[in-house]
Amino acid sequence: MRSPVSQTPVPPSATRTQTPPAQQPRTWVLIGHKAGDNAQLMALAEALGWPFETKRMRYRHWELLTKLLWGATLAGINRRDSSPLAPPWPELVITAGRRNEAVARWIRRQAGGETRLVHVGRPWAALDRFDLIITTPQYQLPERPNILHNSLPLHAITPAALTQATAHWAPRLEHLPRPWIGVLMGGDSGPFVFTPEKGARLGRLVNELATRNGGALLVTDSARTPAAAFDAFARQLQAPAWIFRWSAGAADNPYHAYLGLADILVVTGESMSMMTEASATGKPLYIFDPADAPGKSWWRYPHNFRYKPLSHRLGMWLGPRRMMRDVSRIQAQLVASGRAAWLGDNMQPESEARPPDDLRRAVERVKALFA
Repeated sequence: MRSPVSQTPVPPSATRTQTPPAQQPRTWVLIGHKAGDNAQLMALAEALGWPFETKRMRYRHWELLTKLLWGATLAGINRRDSSPLAPPWPELVITAGRRNEAVARWIRRQAGGETRLVHVGRPWAALDRFDLIITTPQYQLPERPNILHNSLPLHAITPAALTQATAHWAPRLEHLPRPWIGVLMGGDSGPFVFTPEKGARLGRLVNELATRNGGALLVTDSARTPAAAFDAFARQLQAPAWIFRWSAGAADNPYHAYLGLADILVVTGESMSMMTEASATGKPLYIFDPADAPGKSWWRYPHNFRYKPLSHRLGMWLGPRRMMRDVSRIQAQLVASGRAAWLGDNMQPESEARPPDDLRRAVERVKALFA
């Protein structure tokens, strides 16, 4: 039992008897609406090697209000369109993102407090409500016994996975000159607005890189890429290129094939997932800076008064310090370690600069909850 006079938050797992389960823990993975979060959850669940169920959640528009009012609740999800949540309750719930926190805590309440909660990223609820938080530098969380600080987000990029993805695409691209330069484009995210001007600048830089090396471009955009920005990008290309335009439900997306086949990779720097997965290949990696050009304050750029960038900035100003997010910390870490260089700079990234094995560390900490 937790001491009534304790002043130090204690992770929930420390307040219960650590009895090893007779079998592998029944595990639920709460899948949300963000592909990057879901990819991390699936990477962790699969690496654990335990059987698990995915529970897909669909949210109501007023989800945040219900969370603030009641905490552990299902009032913020559309239960008819979400996966059923019913006994037998799991021993382990793995989740990420604000919207699934209330669901995870509700599940533990139904299980009489016996469910371990593992959160990937940064929770909104008090940090001691979770048995384990697996976080990365952009969230700037404190050092605590129930927090694992990794260098980069989790991912499932392995040589075997890339080999499987490349088999279908290699024959279709073999007519293009080498080296192949993979260009992975994100888009609007948080304070970053991917304008046509930025798209054109990215196009000029990758075209110059391909021309200088006598190679070809393997290009894909994403769900977040504004059409106007992509069109401005494409107009700058003169080097040989294979271009894939993202569409919902596309069965032939070459993203993972590009990771496996490209000799050099270029990613837009607002996407933590793309930077992480590209870095995991060990190939030379360039990051395109998605920030506005220096020299003017943010309010002098009209595009920053759109809902998403403006609400992000207001949230960062008005919210508590532990709610802040700074993606530039991930970018700086990759560049400082030699695993990446800024696109357009004279510096060359190091090939075969391997990142730490963050996934292995995460698996060990999760399994320790049941040891």
